[in-house]
Amino acid sequence: MLHRLPFILLLFVVQLAVAGSASGYKLSELRGEYLEASKDEEAAQRFNKKMSAYKEKDPVVLAYKAASEAVMAKYVWNPYSKLKQIKTAAAIFEEAVELDSDNPEIRFLRFTVEHYVPRYLNLSQNLEEDKSVMISSLKAHPKSGISTELARTIRDFLLTKDHCTDAERNTLQAIEI
Repeated sequence: MLHRLPFILLLFVVQLAVAGSASGYKLSELRGEYLEASKDEEAAQRFNKKMSAYKEKDPVVLAYKAASEAVMAKYVWNPYSKLKQIKTAAAIFEEAVELDSDNPEIRFLRFTVEHYVPRYLNLSQNLEEDKSVMISSLKAHPKSGISTELARTIRDFLLTKDHCTDAERNTLQAIEI
């Protein structure tokens, strides 16, 4: 038993290291940081720096990484830099969607970004598909797996401005969350 102790200690240390590195990417924290980043340039820079360091493949965290790139476009003044940020975000969103195409949170993040990208850039081709996934998830709530808070956020966002057709708006208003 004593000869196994170093091996057991090594496994324990590795496990702690992995758990510690993952703790910086809790979805509940990322949601708040993204919201703050969308309103404040310093928060956006901190969020982008944090998300740029993310190298794993969790699809939802990747979507927040993409969103961090997109939100930086809001704060750079150079049009080329803005476009570069948006294209980087689009590529990361594609990867996240490939990993989990039915996840409404990934689709919501991409939808919110693409909705605000000027149409003449032709970088908003996923709006209808993303909206369809979100509405389907809202109809299936709570069985869809998303929290009630997130479901309300998605529904409320879709009901604002020109995000939906009248029929979609009626469907969303009939969903009780």
